[in-house]
Amino acid sequence: MRQKLLLVVALFVNLAWLAAPVQAQAPVRSFDSIVESGVLKVALYEGFAPYSFQQDGQPRGVDYEVAAALAGALGLKLEVIWAPPGEKLDDDLRDYIWRGHYLRPDVLADVMLRVPYDRDFAYMSNEFGELANDLVVMFGPYQRERWQVAYDRRRLEAVPSVAVFRYHPIGVEVDSVPSFYLSSVFNGMLSDKTHHFANPQAAFAGMKNAEVDAVMAMRGEIDWQLAQAADSNLALAENAYPDMGKQVWDIGMAVHESNRQLAYALEEKLEELILAGELERLYVRYGLRYELPGLYQDVE
Repeated sequence: MRQKLLLVVALFVNLAWLAAPVQAQAPVRSFDSIVESGVLKVALYEGFAPYSFQQDGQPRGVDYEVAAALAGALGLKLEVIWAPPGEKLDDDLRDYIWRGHYLRPDVLADVMLRVPYDRDFAYMSNEFGELANDLVVMFGPYQRERWQVAYDRRRLEAVPSVAVFRYHPIGVEVDSVPSFYLSSVFNGMLSDKTHHFANPQAAFAGMKNAEVDAVMAMRGEIDWQLAQAADSNLALAENAYPDMGKQVWDIGMAVHESNRQLAYALEEKLEELILAGELERLYVRYGLRYELPGLYQDVE
């Protein structure tokens, strides 16, 4: 009976969706329209310290600072569109760059930050063999990211290898790459000592309370938490991650495929900021290490 009821409900919902009027989505603004408006609309992830977040009602984070610097360099005012992260990056690109979210289809950003600058991802195919992100242009790498472990020297002398986490508990964000990695590497031998938290901040709180001896997250998140903790007993590990796959990646931006003129303009201003050392100084202000993306390392 319960299965039949669910089937009826599902059928009713589908029929209701078909009968509902189609909402018009916001048009993608051309570069000329953006300049004429005097405003650059940038999608930033919500509650994602140290990259983009709000503190005391004010926007903060390195991605926010990058967006503000780029808008200013183009002579435009920055308008932030706060984006709750979806299940997949494809969902976020759809919701904020080319179609709009079904709850607010009239809201589209001109550009989105913290998008992987990766050829394999850019040309990834869907289940039908079509390009999954053919309506998006990914460009402008501005930072290199990697995984990082921090540990408490009061309970762990060193981290020469992730194998030490057979005996020492380590905190990770639930459903994250570190979570899947530590739960499966070495045939799952570290899974019992892998403790899951809502986010890296909660994992660091767990380390402070001696629930775990170490934390694994993205380098920027680790650097930010160490800067906030200001505890000399917390240290950075220099271990490798065997059998992990991609351990280093570049972060860039995305625009609608019809808006390459905006991408060219942003890329030009971004390069000026990187080569002048402005981005490195920006990251240092947040207590983060800055690593040039591969595009600029190759030049050097």
